Amino acid sequence: MSNKKIVFEDGNAYERMMGVWSQIVGKEFIEWLNPASGQSWIDIGCGTGAFTAQIAELCSPSKLLGIDPSEHQIEFARKRSMAHSATFQAGDATDLPCEPSSFDVATMALVLYFLTDPAIGVNEMKRVVKPGGIIAAYVWDIPGKGLPLDPIHAEFRKRGIDYPLPPSSDVSNMDKLEKLWTEEGIQSIECKQIKVNRSFKNFDEFWDINASVQAVTTVLNELSPQTVTEIRSNVGRELDYDSNGSVIVHGHANAIKGIV
Repeated sequence: MSNKKIVFEDGNAYERMMGVWSQIVGKEFIEWLNPASGQSWIDIGCGTGAFTAQIAELCSPSKLLGIDPSEHQIEFARKRSMAHSATFQAGDATDLPCEPSSFDVATMALVLYFLTDPAIGVNEMKRVVKPGGIIAAYVWDIPGKGLPLDPIHAEFRKRGIDYPLPPSSDVSNMDKLEKLWTEEGIQSIECKQIKVNRSFKNFDEFWDINASVQAVTTVLNELSPQTVTEIRSNVGRELDYDSNGSVIVHGHANAIKGIV
């Protein structure tokens, strides 16, 4: 869609927007995984540690490692309070700094489509998980308009405005996810679509949080103030509101799991 790249350096902005969504989806994702407690986990592309914290709280892990390429995100994650201790380390999802067969469970939460070659990431998950272990991921269904930013993206599309998407956004399609897991030789594959909603107290809060993320600001900063005002107004008209004037935003993620 665009030659602009999405980068995550501002931990606070990411936490307010996608960190909250990550935890809304993450709770359902973990319930669906239904893992045994006391296992060793690696959370690949952990970002601010929002999902890592849920693993710590809900899964009583014996060991928990969060990996992310952004030092800024890792720094943010290290300051997060955790139910169980977690280690955070900078690293690349396609070249994990881990020995083979080190973990019982490997997860990627909202990460797989940021890899230019998702198959390498899946292979790395396989490499670091013990035989019989679980590898699992979930991603916003971008082709199916499941991304929570889609109300803003929809207005960009109407105007023919380019906006950045993850480089492998097509992999978020359920069939493509399943094909990827199958081609990498993973067994007992299961898929699930997770539908979620998030409430913002009013449109101003919605816009303040969503328009402050880098993937949106890089677009808005190149537009005239009048165009930004028009986009803001049009997005506001298209959203769902409850009787209190709160904005209700919908999203859905595609999840997959399997055994190595």
